[in-house]
Amino acid sequence: MKRTLIALPLVLSSLFGAGCGHSEQEWKAQLAKYNDLQSRSQKREAELEKELAAAKQRVEELEKQLEAQGADISKMTSTLEDREKALAEYKARAKQLEAIQARFDLLRKKLEELTKLGLEVQVRRNRMVISLPGDVLFDSGKDTLRKDGQEILKKIADVIRGDKSLATRDYQVAGHTDSQPYKNGPYYDNWGLSLMRARAVLLFLIGKEGQLPTRHWSAAGFADTDPVANNGTPAGKQKNRRCDLIVMPDVDEMLDLTKLATK
Repeated sequence: MKRTLIALPLVLSSLFGAGCGHSEQEWKAQLAKYNDLQSRSQKREAELEKELAAAKQRVEELEKQLEAQGADISKMTSTLEDREKALAEYKARAKQLEAIQARFDLLRKKLEELTKLGLEVQVRRNRMVISLPGDVLFDSGKDTLRKDGQEILKKIADVIRGDKSLATRDYQVAGHTDSQPYKNGPYYDNWGLSLMRARAVLLFLIGKEGQLPTRHWSAAGFADTDPVANNGTPAGKQKNRRCDLIVMPDVDEMLDLTKLATK
């Protein structure tokens, strides 16, 4: 470009000398305009390049910010999804608990028939328990059912057998004694006595008198390990001598029934 500008005066001079109709001053003025225009153009070009570089830098910064914002948004999305999932699980669990509560209330209502027989129905150790007084069922130190005890067990069997939902539940007969040591008997100790009493109740309930389904029943003896009263008094010992019919919870009922019982 500079070569063109240097050669231009010579050309203009030559043309002027040849009589092209323009004075040398006019050509020089025109040339000055061209030079000024070129200078401003170059200056503008430099400014544009500078602005372009600044714009590129700004774009890079914005891209980094967007990337960072995108990462944060992903975290927020993940957190929101987790919360929605947790809420859905909570609603499902609440629905399940409501169903269990309804089943529990229904079971308790059905077992109220037994309370009319003078039996106690309560929740102990997260199990629904029907307590049968040992002194009504057996004579002291014996495992043979008394007549009064047989009559009570017949009525219990009638209530359970008469309701399909009760008849298909699982039960355990749990024998319990007081803390008085068992002596001079065929069962060696309170473990043996409590187990044999539970066995006697079980066999009656699943036998020809009770006619309850064998597959849903079991028996266990706990000796004096699970007292419900103070063994230091005669009244307490009497309460501890008992056989409990425990309604075994289903898998989906493995929760704190005590809390439900208080509602």
